[in-house]
Amino acid sequence: MGTDLMRYDKLVEGAMRGVMIAALKRAATRGLPGDHHFYISFRTDHPGVSVSADLLVAHPEEMTIVLQHEFWNLEVGDAAFSVTLGFNNVRETLTIPFEAVTGFADPSVDFGLKFTAGEAAAEARPAGVRPAEAREEPAAKGETGAVVALDAFRKKK
Repeated sequence: MGTDLMRYDKLVEGAMRGVMIAALKRAATRGLPGDHHFYISFRTDHPGVSVSADLLVAHPEEMTIVLQHEFWNLEVGDAAFSVTLGFNNVRETLTIPFEAVTGFADPSVDFGLKFTAGEAAAEARPAGVRPAEAREEPAAKGETGAVVALDAFRKKK
């Protein structure tokens, strides 16, 4: 098998993000019809994400927001969207780059997409801060806890 110089994985992910962006644009201009509502998960540590300090303390790596009945000022740009939501009776505006989004779902029609946040999120993390999965409890007795890279199982190119 040849080397994928086209990067079809990136093309497919870009197309899927395009579906999310189109849905957000439609909601921004027409509102959400019927029972439609969006769950949007994103990396709070991704460059360009703008959330309040309180939300960042509560969600230092990832957060999920819901756009349903009460959201305001949904604006969809070329690289990001912003929306105002209520948190503990306080309205806060969030700005979320599309590259920071890890999941998009509309449960009313059983539709969902998963994305990989750009590598920039890991690079933006301060030195010494590890992702949540790296902070799990030590392995049980008899388990090595070794991390296996999937690249080791791919065919050589």
